[in-house]
Amino acid sequence: MSDIESLKLENLKLRNYISLVFVELQLEQRITEIKQNFPNPDDSNRIIIPIADRLDKIKSEKQIFECELNLTPPKC
Repeated sequence: MSDIESLKLENLKLRNYISLVFVELQLEQRITEIKQNFPNPDDSNRIIIPIADRLDKIKSEKQIFECELNLTPPKC
């Protein structure tokens, strides 16, 4: 793979990582808002659980990019 192709690939991974960080923040904010607006835990949990599941998937995907891009200490 040429240097340019390698940089393009790294750039793409970095943009994907940034998108995941942005979505992660949005979902965390949404969960906070739902908890504030639904005083009954049963109601809020029914809404929050699918969002939390998606958030877990995003965190896993984000961790893969962190390893590939050397953004965290070696734990991969």
